[in-house]
Amino acid sequence: MKAPASFVMAGGGTGGHVIPALAVARELRSRGHAVRFIGTRRGIEAKLVPAADFPIDWIEIGGLNRVGLRQMMTSLAELPWSVFEAARLLDRARPVTAVFSMGGYVAGPVLLAALWKRLPVVVMEPNAVPGFTHRKLAPFIAKALVSFEETVRYFPKGRAEVTGRPVREEFFIIAPKPRTDVITVLITGGSQGSQTLNRAAQQSWALWKKDSVRLIHQTGESAYADLAPKFLASGVAGGISAFLDDMPRAFAEADVIVSRSGGTVSEIAAAGKPSILVPFPGAADQHQLRNAQAFEKGGAARLVLDSEMTGARLVEEVMRLAGEPGLLGKMGNEARALARPGAARRAADVLEAFITD
Repeated sequence: MKAPASFVMAGGGTGGHVIPALAVARELRSRGHAVRFIGTRRGIEAKLVPAADFPIDWIEIGGLNRVGLRQMMTSLAELPWSVFEAARLLDRARPVTAVFSMGGYVAGPVLLAALWKRLPVVVMEPNAVPGFTHRKLAPFIAKALVSFEETVRYFPKGRAEVTGRPVREEFFIIAPKPRTDVITVLITGGSQGSQTLNRAAQQSWALWKKDSVRLIHQTGESAYADLAPKFLASGVAGGISAFLDDMPRAFAEADVIVSRSGGTVSEIAAAGKPSILVPFPGAADQHQLRNAQAFEKGGAARLVLDSEMTGARLVEEVMRLAGEPGLLGKMGNEARALARPGAARRAADVLEAFITD
């Protein structure tokens, strides 16, 4: 057992950044260590971190990558003060053993401050192509924990390790689903929903053969009120929800998952589910496209570009997968081969290695 130490978690803005960081923070806390977060009040960390009973400090910073000129100029103007403020927060939390980052624009000032203070920086990069902050600071990080073999090359030799992204244990224990005459399709564009997937799902309702499919569709809050009564009237079996509170259960019920290809791909791998991935074209550095390509290359998924996803294409892809004997099971096995259990524990081990007695 290592002596109690203090760690700072950087990264926020979306659940894909915050939820894995919380998993690592919980693991550190279970080992007796102190953990603080640094984030922004407008990111989802402002809700999730206090709810998990971790302290959080605030800085002000906006994005620099794939933003308009006005936003870029504002963020550049904020950057020096944000770095200074992050450095002050690191001093207040001293003695800090190491800083952990999941990326996102809020991580930039914190990592710059940590490097200025000569603190070890450990980053977890869940995407095939590292985000802007991690890519630019790659030469200076102490350790990179990545999800794909092809991501290793972006970091200095010997400093990257394939660990995967923290995923709830409930996904790993999902058993393979026996096939029936009715194929169950889970459609999810994440907690906010996806206009493309929502539109394709609605277009597909009239195209399925009778009694051939059951749909589980997470629409996001903004589209639910419009789509729910129309889905009920369509007569298609299944259910439609603004948000699925028990996503592991929905995964367990599904034969195929239709999804964006951000952080959800780690859950798809853990569950061993075949998927049809539709990368969000506006994702920074096209990381969702690279994630989907990695899964398709591994035989775990079909990739459909956002511009090509329609109701007809959705039905075509699902029925093609269902129509080839053994294909869904094979794809599920290939997906599970991409899973990396124990990512949060490994991240905690790496961070603990910087503790000096």
